[in-house]
Amino acid sequence: MQSSRKPILTPRETAAWRGFLVVHAGLVRELDRELETAHGLPLHQYEVLLVLASSDGGRARMSELADRVLLSQSGLTRLVDRLERAGLVARERCEQDRRGLYARITDEGQRRFAEARVTHLDGVRARFLDRFEPE
Repeated sequence: MQSSRKPILTPRETAAWRGFLVVHAGLVRELDRELETAHGLPLHQYEVLLVLASSDGGRARMSELADRVLLSQSGLTRLVDRLERAGLVARERCEQDRRGLYARITDEGQRRFAEARVTHLDGVRARFLDRFEPE
């Protein structure tokens, strides 16, 4: 099915899209810097801990985790390697499928996530949500 829309963006549409990208990148950079400074935990590591902390049993299959944090399998593997070395995540074999692996948040990972969560949510509110009316 072909769209009836124009194949290129108008100058106004382009400006809006680029503006969104600039604001998004700046917001992510600020939130990342804040978490790194306060907790030594970059935003992408926080996101993995968030997914695991909110998953059943505190664990997720590596393939599912990669999809949820928008990383490639290899990118997630390297990230989980770093989290595992820091004692925040452990890998477990899948009992049903011996080839499959889970990433599981550790007690230390839960503790670090809980500390960082307050900082992150305060940053999200201050830099994004507080700019909107509740309606």
